[in-house]
This record gives sequence, C-alpha cells and structure tokens, in this order.
Amino acid sequence: MSRVCVASRSFSRHPVLRAELTALYPDAKFNDAGESLAGDRLTAFLKGHDKAVIALEKIDGATLDALPELKVIAKYGVGFDKIDLHALIERGVSLGWTGGVNRRSVAELVIAFAISLLRHVPTASAEVLDGTWRQTVGRQLSDCTVGIVGCGHVGKELAHMLRAGFGAEVLAHDLVDFSDFYAEHGIIAADLATLLSQSDVVSLHLPLDTTTKNIVGADALAQMKPSAVLINTARGGLVDEDALKGALQSGHLAAAAFDVFAAEPPEDTELLNLPNFLATPHIGGSAEEAILAMGRAAIRGLDAFRPPEPGIFPPGRW
Repeated sequence: MSRVCVASRSFSRHPVLRAELTALYPDAKFNDAGESLAGDRLTAFLKGHDKAVIALEKIDGATLDALPELKVIAKYGVGFDKIDLHALIERGVSLGWTGGVNRRSVAELVIAFAISLLRHVPTASAEVLDGTWRQTVGRQLSDCTVGIVGCGHVGKELAHMLRAGFGAEVLAHDLVDFSDFYAEHGIIAADLATLLSQSDVVSLHLPLDTTTKNIVGADALAQMKPSAVLINTARGGLVDEDALKGALQSGHLAAAAFDVFAAEPPEDTELLNLPNFLATPHIGGSAEEAILAMGRAAIRGLDAFRPPEPGIFPPGRW
C-alpha cells in the first residue's frame, strides 16, 4: 500500500478529513505537531512517503531532489504559487488537483469585505466602542460597478453572485476569452485600465507569477477612483503594499481589504492600523464547507492524479 503523509496543519487537525483519509490509508502520517513545515523540516517529514497532501508548503526542485520516492502531490487548496510545476514535470511527479473547490467561500468573503467597506462597518463599530454615536453614510453594493480582475473559478462565482443577487454592474478582465459566460450573465469585458478607472469596487482573482506580481502598483492605483475600494483575496504579492499604503494615507483610495499578503503574517503595522484598511488572516477558504471540499478533493487526488502539462494541466496555471 502507498505510504501517505499530510503536511497541512489544518487538514491534520480536522477530524472528518482524518477519518476519511485513514479509512483509505490506515497508516497515513499527519502533521500532529502543528508545525509550519519548510526546508529541512518539510523534507524530513515527507521522507519515506510516495504520496503527500500539501497546502501552503513550498515544493521546489531541491525538495523533490531530496525525496526521490515521492511520486504524487495532492493539493489541499487551489493555488500553485508555492509549487514549482516545472520541477514536478522534470522529476516525474504527478499532481492531484481539483479547481474551484473553495470558490463560494472566497466569493462570499469578497462580498462581506465590499459591503463592510462601502457601509463603513469597521469604522462605525470602532466609533461606537469608543463612545461616539453618529450615523455614517455609505453606498449600496447593488448600485456599484464592480471590477473583477481574473475571471477563473472564483471570479465567475463572484460575478454570478453580484449579478443575480445584487444586480450590480460587473466589469471583468481576463487574458482568456470568456465571452460566452459574460454574455450569459450580463457582464462587460474590459481592459485593465478601463476596469480600474470605472469600478467602485475592484476585486483581484489572479494567480501569482512573474507576470502578475505587483500588477496593482502605484500606476494602477492612480487610475482608480478616489472613492474606490480594492479587495485582494487571491494571492499576496499582486499588490504593491507600500504603494497601497500611500494611496490609503493620501485619500486617493477610499479603502482596501486584504485576506492575503506578500509576507504572512504581515509585518507592516502602519498599513494594518490604517482606519480604512481591513485585514483578515488568509481565511478565504476557511468556511467549514470549503475545508471539507478542499480536503476531499485532496484525498481523491492521491489516487486520481496526472503529470502537469504546460498549457493543459492544471488549466490556466501556466
């Protein structure tokens, strides 16, 4: 029988996922110490196993070279910025992955962020706790234009919810032609500059790679409305956080909400303490339903896997 280990801390401490995995692999090894595994500690933990469940752990060529027996990586979650897919190909390691399993959870967090910032909920709550009682005036999400940058699984889910549930106008930008989806749901395709300049809310849903790193920098922020809200629940590193801080401090950007950061946990306390900045600790996929969906997809991925193929699998990740 295959030797399976689970590096993910959250998977390891989830009783349902543990039970379902051990029913298939009774000798599975879990990260019961709750360590954030990296480098030599990660290599030592994975040693001797031919299949592994990985979440945010970094898998690169050096790690794989130290683990010649590792043949399958099952992804708990959907992002690949911590996994070198080309290294997997070069070393004959296969991937178990299912896209979009946490899309509703992430999309709902985006809507929670948008409504909270448009209605000034964090500020109003802080004022009440501080003894100030005044009615702040905000905006309805339903009357806003929302720009979605990246219209993959999460972007599509968000677009559908915004159109069907709120009737908001939605602009979308993606390198892939999703014209059929746009037509079906009444979404307007736009280039990035147009989307940034016309949107009241901008939500990012891109993978992080060399082409998207700091895609929202000082120039992009300057194109946005001073009244606009920027939301990032995708990947840290998509936004130049120093430039963002400056835009929030100067009033050029009304507010921002981030669930992901270039370094986690973030260290820029000046940014975190801004009254118009809302931060959460990478909880986009942390709804119970999404955790189960991601975990079960990873379990299936231990036996339903294939080698990565550039431009083909995983789709949209090259």
